[in-house]
Amino acid sequence: MEIRHLGLADYLETLHAMQAFTEQRTLETPDALWICQHAPLYTQGLAGKADHVLAPGDTPIVATNRGGQVTFHGPGQVVAYPLLDLQRAGYFVKEYVYRIEEAVILTLLHFGVTGHRVAGAPGIYVRLDDPGSHAQLAQRPRKTEGSRVAHAVPDFSGLGKIAALGIKVSRHRTYHGLALNVDMDLEPFSRINPCGYPGLQTVDLSTIGVHTTWEEAAGVLSKQLAIRLPP
Repeated sequence: MEIRHLGLADYLETLHAMQAFTEQRTLETPDALWICQHAPLYTQGLAGKADHVLAPGDTPIVATNRGGQVTFHGPGQVVAYPLLDLQRAGYFVKEYVYRIEEAVILTLLHFGVTGHRVAGAPGIYVRLDDPGSHAQLAQRPRKTEGSRVAHAVPDFSGLGKIAALGIKVSRHRTYHGLALNVDMDLEPFSRINPCGYPGLQTVDLSTIGVHTTWEEAAGVLSKQLAIRLPP
């Protein structure tokens, strides 16, 4: 996997570059991982609803073809775009999402934070009262007799979202990706329903007491993704 650090990258230019890479790649093209951060903007996924954007103000809103609903990007957030051939890797989309989430969980563990999955809500969450707690969530994904337990409405009680996922798969090839909040202005999240959930609190490493640099967090996340995503 070729890892490229793009720095502060224009969102639309990066999106168009990902699409071009995906369309032009061949069976021999190496997989890639692009790491960057963006200037402030909201992105709206394919499932996005206009009424989840409450008061955007002057912040641009960009419609995209990724999955999911509305989220915010800004400086101090590590954005990772894995560009994989899943057919060559030998696993399916559900496994791909699991591996991305696992990479985020292990990145957080590096900083002494325990990341959690919430049933029915992709992304990674932390306990607000005790970010290092390993106690399992009652609302975690579970299986009963070989099938997953259904949760009609995700329960975010006592939790903050620290990493969001929004992916696109075209002909078994992935683009878009994930965003990990490190040390950023979180106020713009209060002007949307993050990922379509009213009242969902968004946090970053800084607000839960972890003081690190964007570069260190990006390096740890890059390493974990490079380990977890290959076949």
